[in-house]
Order: sequence, then C-alpha cells, then structure tokens
Amino acid sequence: MASLEVEGVTVSYGGNLALDGVGFAAERGRVTGLIGPNGAGKSTLFDVVSGLRRPSSGRVLLDGRDVTRMGPARRARRGLARTFQRLEPFGRLSVRDNLLVAAELGPARRHPGRVADGIVHRLGLAEVAGAPADTLPTGVARLVEVGRALAVRPALLLLDEPAAGQDAAETRRFAELLRALAGDGVAVVLVEHDMGLVMSVCDEVHVLDLGKVIAVGPPEAIRTDETVLAAYLGES
Repeated sequence: MASLEVEGVTVSYGGNLALDGVGFAAERGRVTGLIGPNGAGKSTLFDVVSGLRRPSSGRVLLDGRDVTRMGPARRARRGLARTFQRLEPFGRLSVRDNLLVAAELGPARRHPGRVADGIVHRLGLAEVAGAPADTLPTGVARLVEVGRALAVRPALLLLDEPAAGQDAAETRRFAELLRALAGDGVAVVLVEHDMGLVMSVCDEVHVLDLGKVIAVGPPEAIRTDETVLAAYLGES
C-alpha cells in the first residue's frame, strides 16, 4: 500500500484552479519526483498533503487512513515531515541545537541528543555542528532543514527544492542520501528544479502543469515525453 495517496484533489483561489482533480501517490522505499513549471501547483499540493490547506474536493490518505480533515500537527504525529522552499532555521542556534529542537518533538524525544548527533554524522555536518545556523552557506543550510525533518523520524518526507544552493559535489552527496533514506523504508517526495538530480534519483516522476497531472512514469519515459517537453521544457 502507498504511504501517501492523493485522490481527486482540487484547490481554487478566487475561482482560479490551482489544482484540478489531482491524483498522486508515493510509496515507502521509493523516491517520487514532482516536477513542473513555476505556478504548476507543486507547493499547493504539498500544502494540501501536509495539512496547511484544505482542498475544495478530494482527499488525502496516509497509510490508508483518510487525513483530509486532520491538521498539520496530527499528520506529523502520523509520520509526515516537510521542508519548505524558504529557509527558516533558528538562526542564532547552532546546527546541532536546531536538530535537537526537532528531536525533542519527535518519537525519540527521550534521547534527543543521540538523535541529533546521529543526524550530524549522517549528513556530514560535524564541522559546522557548533556554528550558528544563520552563518551557513545556503547549500549547507538546506541540509540542516532536511536534518530537522529527519529528527522526527518520518515515514513520509516531503522535500521542497532541497538542492537549491548546493554545488555539484553537494548535490551528488544529497542524491546518495535520498537513495539511502528510501532504502530505510521512507517514502520520499521530491519537488526540485534540478533535472539532473530528479532524473538520477527518482523511481517515478509525476509532472504537473496548470494544476493537472500531465504525465507519470519512470525518469527515462518522462525525459522523452512530448507533452512534458512542450509544457515543462518549452520544446516541441
């Protein structure tokens, strides 16, 4: 069974459809890509899945349970974690303390220090663990955001442009991390404009355009899909 199922979700803003009957699914142990041009509805879909926005119609299921009317906190307790496009670390806290705050709210809150230290090691943040978060370069700060999400030990991880600001070497290491997380049984959903990362790491890719899913398939099929090329890449 899919960890996440979105069925017929519609969201409208003042009569304009941001999402139009969207269906989407993400399974444990896989990295699922969600791509599309700016304004396609990707972040809106994340808002619906995470409980920040209620759809006009349709429903969201986590591990088979309808959570459409649940708020973000209840969904988080059911194993959902999310990062955002905009970086918002606790700037004056150290990297480790940022992770510690999240760990204290998660299922392993009896041993938050152990959780934080494990994430520092896994993400290669040891050299900056004591540095204030607001002194970090963007690529490293993105990792801290991902680390805070991991501190709650999610079953479903929504990542909104997590590779923005990373250099080529950081992106390669990040791809390895995503594969490892999927190998641990996490359902990873990736919104990302770095097509090299998407095509190299995703098991399946969903393409949104103007609030509708226009293509679903493995990366090799999406890469050559004429509808995708026309709508997303601007090619005929």
